[in-house]
Amino acid sequence: MSRHGRSSDEHPDAPRQGLFSDPYAGTYDNPPGRGHTGEIPHERSAPPAGRTYRDDDAETNVLHFDEGVFDGPPPGESYPEDTYPEQNYSDDVYSGGYAYARRDDEYDPRDSHESYPEPGHHAPGAADTYAEDYEDYEDSDAQAVEERAVPAPVGAPKTRNRTRGSSARRKRGRIIGALAVAILLVVVVGGGYLAFQRFSGPGLPPDFTGPAGPAVVVQVEPGETAQEIAGEFAEKGVVASASAFFNAAVQNTGMNSLQPGYYRIPTNIPAADAVAELVDPESRVGALVVSEGRQLHDIRDVNTGAVRKGIYTLIAEASCLEGETATSCLTYEELEAAGASVDLDALGVPEWAREAVANVPDRARQLEGLIAAGSWDFDPTAAPVEVLRKLVSESADRYEETGITEAAPKVGLTPYEMLVAASLVEREALPDDFSKVARVILNRLEIGQMLQFDSTVNYALDETELATTDADRARVTPWNTYASVGLPATPISSPSIGSLQAVENPEPGRWTYFVTIDDKGTTLFADSYDEHLVNTRLALESGILKSGR
Repeated sequence: MSRHGRSSDEHPDAPRQGLFSDPYAGTYDNPPGRGHTGEIPHERSAPPAGRTYRDDDAETNVLHFDEGVFDGPPPGESYPEDTYPEQNYSDDVYSGGYAYARRDDEYDPRDSHESYPEPGHHAPGAADTYAEDYEDYEDSDAQAVEERAVPAPVGAPKTRNRTRGSSARRKRGRIIGALAVAILLVVVVGGGYLAFQRFSGPGLPPDFTGPAGPAVVVQVEPGETAQEIAGEFAEKGVVASASAFFNAAVQNTGMNSLQPGYYRIPTNIPAADAVAELVDPESRVGALVVSEGRQLHDIRDVNTGAVRKGIYTLIAEASCLEGETATSCLTYEELEAAGASVDLDALGVPEWAREAVANVPDRARQLEGLIAAGSWDFDPTAAPVEVLRKLVSESADRYEETGITEAAPKVGLTPYEMLVAASLVEREALPDDFSKVARVILNRLEIGQMLQFDSTVNYALDETELATTDADRARVTPWNTYASVGLPATPISSPSIGSLQAVENPEPGRWTYFVTIDDKGTTLFADSYDEHLVNTRLALESGILKSGR
């Protein structure tokens, strides 16, 4: 096979021709007819000085063609697409044409002169066909150039290696991302499965199915968690296991508003039912509210005849538990008897009050003022003395939080005396006047003047009225401050924290008198008795001081 792809066996006697040699040289006066296959003789010129021809050098003849001969496509390119051999075209910067490369064993139609149209002679319609083919030829050539790899210049940055690194990083990123998604799916699906197993799937913790057994009282303490509550419920036989209760509790939104206290719940019930019972307000028992100025015993209003319930009555009512056949409650008498016990330690009386309480002239009133105003919870199934002990000891803690033991020496009183004075402030004034009334009490005690408070007269009578009679005030009792100097024997009510703080920090002043002049509670203060008489005249004119007896 020759360099130009033509077999030497086809024309053994033909001299070699260059790719662009003119086969019609010397015949332009008489152009050959179509289909001419004669050989075009030519002579090889001598090489220029200093240059020798190699065997593969060939002359390039300058061709002369008629005008318009190259308006069509390159010769010989109008073959059907399926007859083309695999080709590779590239621009030939030296010849201005196309270099054609093929395998040695391929057939090239251009090897035959008969396959070329004669220069300047095209069959009718051939130009259109050639134009379409030429466009395809250019497209294939452009695609081939695009696909050809461009060699990197010497010394250029190794972009290929960097590209490989970036590709590898992207590949690793995709792998890591896929692994992350897979792990997330495992976690989500696994977590959901575990949650399902925990709350509804097989292997659930033991749980009762009923029927319900006898009810028990369970305590929920402040700050207690659902897990801690679950332990007590399981211990008392309400639920079969703490885990069953916990699983049900976390699914009941009512647990978010659960209040500390005592709850009466049936035993031997499913955990979901136990939680439902717990969040039901009707299940709460032993809840007690002591209002400011409340006394241990019931008292009657002189003007209306209405009875104001005492603390013992409130405790008895809060202790009631409904049974299958009857309701059980602590009684007023049981509580009063327990409150009169000489075992002050069993009753929870604090150390700073124990000596004074031990010397109270009426044992039934010895716990007066020791149960503070506020909200309380107790176990209604407990014995009366245990109930009182809880209420008294927790009230003492609340009093001590105000600083009663530290403030007492500053005002010249004992902690228990401060509690007594606070009970007087509670019954004699409205909150806005607490600190002034506290100052009047301290000023009178300092100069040894009788307090002369009507509230101390009413306390011994177990009646309440703003005004008292001369006969009432004349009755000598351990609490009547018209009959003796100093403080009464005990507090006369349960003071609020506000009244106790007023005694601890009284408002500065020289007042020794005060009087309420109307039913709105307006109170006037005076430094002298004459000024006080003027204020008292206003009270008489309003009718506030008229007795109902």
